[in-house]
Amino acid sequence: MKKTLLLFALLSCAATGFAQVKGKPVSFTTQDGWNIAAVYAAPEKGQKTALLLHDLGKSHRDFAAFTDRLAQRGIGYLALDLRGHGQSVNKGVYAAFAKEGVDNDFNKMVRDVNAAMDFLKGKGIAEEEVVFVGAGLGANVAAKAASLWPGVGGLALLTPVTNARDVLTIPALRVYKGQVFIAAAADDKKTFLEASVLRNVAFLTSGEGQVTFATAYDKKGHELLDAWTAPELVQWLQTPQKPEINPDIVETPAEDPAAVYEPVAPSDTEDALFPSVLQ
Repeated sequence: MKKTLLLFALLSCAATGFAQVKGKPVSFTTQDGWNIAAVYAAPEKGQKTALLLHDLGKSHRDFAAFTDRLAQRGIGYLALDLRGHGQSVNKGVYAAFAKEGVDNDFNKMVRDVNAAMDFLKGKGIAEEEVVFVGAGLGANVAAKAASLWPGVGGLALLTPVTNARDVLTIPALRVYKGQVFIAAAADDKKTFLEASVLRNVAFLTSGEGQVTFATAYDKKGHELLDAWTAPELVQWLQTPQKPEINPDIVETPAEDPAAVYEPVAPSDTEDALFPSVLQ
């Protein structure tokens, strides 16, 4: 069994090209006995701390390039190996987890987040100074965790879906009322539509100016972050409040005595493509 776990960890490292996340290696234990490995970098004064949750089959190393960007801005981070991944394999590997069930180990990954939050609290970092950032499966876990930590300073979801291994996002986004960042690529119509639905759920829960939706042509999860979305996400981490934008207006000809200003209807946007996904 130990040889199997070691081989699995080595293969996980090889898959990410031995990319390194700069910082202090740390570990903490969940309430159900998982030893969670992570890398921690403290924030500069006044900056937030990103709690980074990777996709299925990945590890904290897949955030290596992104954490370099965070460090340049003084943003702190705690990058986890979720249970069954990377070096967090003292009780097994994710391939053996049940794929279904509201109490499977994928849903129990919120306990990994709980342990991480306890670790950050011990470092003097308040709940409102932490932002959950998840990619793929990690996005679903981040959303579920945010419903249990409603005071966190933000929630960023990269290619979230409505259901990943029975980790559900819609119920979570009906609870969390803070700032939300969602990114998805349009080339995968299914995931883009699901991300659009989640955007609308978050908007109905959080309200005007609380939700940022970023799009790209292709990629997903960590690849989306590395290829297109990192600058937008870093900027959002520092200034998450979306500024008020006045609608475009069109002026009718001056000779028309009934001249008025009317908003221009949206076109070629995600809103136009999916105007009533929640109806």
